[in-house]
Amino acid sequence: MIRDASHYRWIVLGIATFTQAASGFFVQGIGAMGIHLQRDLDLSTAQLGLLISAAQLVPLVGLLVAGELLDRYDERWVVGVGACVVAVGLCAGGLAPGYGALLCVLLVVGAGYSTVQPGGSKSVASWFDASRRGLAMGIRQAGLPLGAALASAVLPLLAVAHGWRSTLVAGGLVALLGAAVFMGCYRRPPARAVPQSEAPRASLGRQLGDRLRMLREPSMANIMLSGTSLISVQCGVGILTVLYLHETASVDAGPAALVLVVAQGAGVVGRICLAARSDRSSSGRYASVMICMAAAILGMVVLMTPLGRSPVIACSVLVWLGFFGFGWYGPWVAYVIESAPPGRTGFALGLAMSVNQVAIVVVPPALGLLKDVTHSFVPAWGVLTTMTAVALIVSAGAERRHSHEPPRCGPVTTPPGHSTARES
Repeated sequence: MIRDASHYRWIVLGIATFTQAASGFFVQGIGAMGIHLQRDLDLSTAQLGLLISAAQLVPLVGLLVAGELLDRYDERWVVGVGACVVAVGLCAGGLAPGYGALLCVLLVVGAGYSTVQPGGSKSVASWFDASRRGLAMGIRQAGLPLGAALASAVLPLLAVAHGWRSTLVAGGLVALLGAAVFMGCYRRPPARAVPQSEAPRASLGRQLGDRLRMLREPSMANIMLSGTSLISVQCGVGILTVLYLHETASVDAGPAALVLVVAQGAGVVGRICLAARSDRSSSGRYASVMICMAAAILGMVVLMTPLGRSPVIACSVLVWLGFFGFGWYGPWVAYVIESAPPGRTGFALGLAMSVNQVAIVVVPPALGLLKDVTHSFVPAWGVLTTMTAVALIVSAGAERRHSHEPPRCGPVTTPPGHSTARES
């Protein structure tokens, strides 16, 4: 039994953040190893991007399955088993003979990771109320760029010293440690509602109706538009930073990888600061997400101009993109959680993240192919800028219209956290 819940929730936050960083350690370091992988495996930029897509393919469906499991069973085991699958897949990948086998390994890794992202978010949300949920989610979501920054610093050195296969084994051992910590230390809140698996089950038709109603919620359009555009920017920064600095700004491979580390570190700070801001903003959580979209557009426009060829300016802009292009995720996840119907937090997270997965799968190889065909980074940044601008304009209009709608009569169907997200 947990005697001091107010202190233990911070332990839960640390556990979830560490497991997130550990499970995504290897995949988030692929971009930093781009030059080494291209040389050792004779890859094009599109093939390099496909490696990241392979790790994100299974979660297209896996996140929805994970969401259902999280609404029915203890996060401790759902997340822990998923992280173990990541670990086993990567350790087995140390025997991969080449590019094709590496793609297959990353498919397995993606299947395991499907539970870690929504599961960790739900575990933290269940311990924190709305007044501190943004800060907590920002810290927790900082685990991804934190793991990415560490991986970007360590994995290229490991690849040079022992070959690219050694990086998979290292990633597997780190993921295994994350699984052990989560399963060994995480516990549910003491005053938790009856688990879904023990409660009366709704009919299949009613469950389907609940899901369809969730898709019709005004907030879901904003969630999908902002999520897909900003996750695309995040993918672009992750996969193109080192190559862009090396080829366009004439920065050596080592310093270019270091800039990516700094950009991902800025993303850690961004996720915490922007999420904490959303707890106190009179404009609501989604305003922080729109600020990130506007800032990302500004940064990518600069990279498309001659100013982007200057090493100092290019490095500074990419760190700026790290802060906003990674930092959006904290307030965005808090917005998703508070927009979810009661008892459907896991499915809402799985649905929103699975929509993002479409972009995560498609964007890296598409950007790589665009660069290979045009021999320039400008079209890639241009596509990301256009996507983000369209998402910002459409979602800002929807948010404005929704804020002017008269209050609904009768019982309120959205959870209290949803109104808090707009009025806090």
